[in-house]
Formats: sequence, C-alpha cells, structure tokens
Amino acid sequence: MKCPFCSAADTKVIDSRPAENSIRRRRQCEVCGKRFTTYEKVETIPLMVVKKDDRREPYDRSKLEEGILRSCHKRPIPVSEINGMIDEIENEIMGREEKEVPSSAIGELVMEHLQNLDDVAYVRFASVYKEFKDVDTFLREIEKVAKRKN
Repeated sequence: MKCPFCSAADTKVIDSRPAENSIRRRRQCEVCGKRFTTYEKVETIPLMVVKKDDRREPYDRSKLEEGILRSCHKRPIPVSEINGMIDEIENEIMGREEKEVPSSAIGELVMEHLQNLDDVAYVRFASVYKEFKDVDTFLREIEKVAKRKN
C-alpha cells in the first residue's frame, strides 16, 4: 500500500478491525511516519444490472448513492442513516447471489427503504423512478403516502 502523503511503498499495519462488509486497517508510513486508514472489501463476482432497454452494465454503488442522496437532499436525515440504508440495499442485492439483477428490482428496494425513512425523499425518488408524466400521477403518489400515514 502506497502512502497517500509521500507515495512511499513502505507502510505497516498498526491496527486491523472488522467493519461492516470490510476490514478497516490503520497504517503508518515507514518513511514519513504519517498515519492513514484503508478499507478492504472482499471482491465478489461482478454483478450486472439489466436496464429497462435490456442493456447490461456493471453494478456501480456510486449510482445507487447518487440517486438516494439526490432524493434526500436538504432533508433532516443523518448521513449515517443514509449510508446504513445504502449498505442494507447493497447487501440485499448481493445476497441474491445472482449474476444479473434488473434495475427495476434495485429501484423497488430503494423505494421500500426510502418509504420507511422519509416521505419526501420517497416521493422525490418515486417521481424519477416511476417517470411521473403529469401532476395527477404525482398527486396520486402523495395521496398513497398520506393514506399510509393515517
């Protein structure tokens, strides 16, 4: 592991701890003495996402994060909760042990989790995911959320 500060190749592991789905390693550079943290994840079989138009592309966690963060923008939701939800969704996807997962299945998982987290974030995500064509569709979804609250 190269030091991110001086690019030296000599680093030693000071501490290792299990983290969720990874191993956290505290390292120290043998040359400059600075410390840094790395996370190691187990590499699994590459997962392919089947898009609506039948294209296939490799699963990309950052796309999942981007969509969820966009729907949670300016909402009073702690980042730790959002990251925990992303981890849960990813675990569910990977737990299927399938080589291909439809994007619709990922979208449904996200909606299910957002529904339990924040109504506004849920409606924001649903409006993009379900491709609301007009205001009536948007209002129907909001009515569903309102009925669920009562």
